[in-house]
Amino acid sequence: MYNKPVRKEKIIQFGEGGFLRGFVDWIVQLTNEASDFNAGVVVVQPIEKGLCDLLEKQNCVYTHIMRGLKVGKEVVDTKKIDVISRCVKPYEDFDAYLSLAENPDFRFVISNTTESGIAYSAEDIPEKAPFVTFPAKVTMLLKKRFDLGLGGFIFLPCELIDKNGETLKKYILDYAELWSYGTDFKAWVENENTFCNTLVDRIVTGYPKDEKFDLGYEDNMLNTSELFHLWVIEGADSITEEFPFDKADLNIIVTDNLERYRTRKVRILNGAHTSMIPYAMLEGIETVGGCMKDENMSSFVKTCVYKEIIPTLDLPEKELKSYADDVFERFQNPFIKHLCASISLNSVSKFKVRVLPSILEYIKRTGKMPQNLIKSFAKLIDFYKTDMPNDDEKVMELMKNSDIKAILANTELWGEDLSFLYDEVIKYVNK
Repeated sequence: MYNKPVRKEKIIQFGEGGFLRGFVDWIVQLTNEASDFNAGVVVVQPIEKGLCDLLEKQNCVYTHIMRGLKVGKEVVDTKKIDVISRCVKPYEDFDAYLSLAENPDFRFVISNTTESGIAYSAEDIPEKAPFVTFPAKVTMLLKKRFDLGLGGFIFLPCELIDKNGETLKKYILDYAELWSYGTDFKAWVENENTFCNTLVDRIVTGYPKDEKFDLGYEDNMLNTSELFHLWVIEGADSITEEFPFDKADLNIIVTDNLERYRTRKVRILNGAHTSMIPYAMLEGIETVGGCMKDENMSSFVKTCVYKEIIPTLDLPEKELKSYADDVFERFQNPFIKHLCASISLNSVSKFKVRVLPSILEYIKRTGKMPQNLIKSFAKLIDFYKTDMPNDDEKVMELMKNSDIKAILANTELWGEDLSFLYDEVIKYVNK
């Protein structure tokens, strides 16, 4: 029988899925071990059906296994996670959820309710609870805390939307207005709570259904991930005085400007994917790992990143190259089978956001054409002439049936007329 430590509950966590357990709870575990943080996490199941029953069956303790390459060598790291003290299920007992407001020790609210979780609906009213949005549930929790005269929280949302903290705060204030909670409450939300925008990055592969691990015990909540992790938090350095993750040698960055790190991730990590995947699928390569093993494809995408994308970014070059090195090591992870077909979904809109800005910025800064990124544009067009794409029907029809000039000139696709790229793109089409 595992002797689980009793810790002071300091964190309310909305979500019990693989990502939060393999990212945030793992971080809390390491921080507890490296400092006097000694924090317990109370998990709130944000939807009606979830994993809390399974988690509670094993006293909220589970094993997390991280696997990948480190300096070219395979590494497997196993960690027992025991920071979750209990679960609360609002759909079974909403009063138990609201009672969390009564504990003055709670300081952090962390969430991952998927990209659609931070939402607002004018149809939501407190009488419908718990069948309301995540921000609505939080608004009710905050109102009770305000009524009790207690302090606010530091919010660290992990949802993959731009300005996640600011958006959550806006919707909470919108609900406060909708429900006539009063100006004093809205001022308290503004002044006594901190809403941090954050950026998270780790591939969490969840329960290994097709693998067997000899742990010496049964673990139905076993979780797996890659080795790499990154958490960028836009906020004051003083956050580490209350959550001392800086003591645990973690890849967590506290900054006053998250946007440059988001741009770094979108242009390098996501840009590498989007610039190579259509080309790779045309060449019959099925996985990201396969791209890295193919000498031509590996050379192509590395040139895209190191020679044509990094020169367009404003962080220190050494930092950017180090991040790119990590990206390519992640791409080679033998424990993750990342299918090109799954990454290729909606490639046109992805190209517009992830790759096109690098092309335009490279031209602006150098006066030259980034030949590999231009080639990736041509391969994107070639790709959409086949039956392989998975995209909006209108986009696929337009790309398949239009000539190169019409595709480049289409401002609906790209946000601007790209006809000036025609002479360069045409060099690589069908080549």
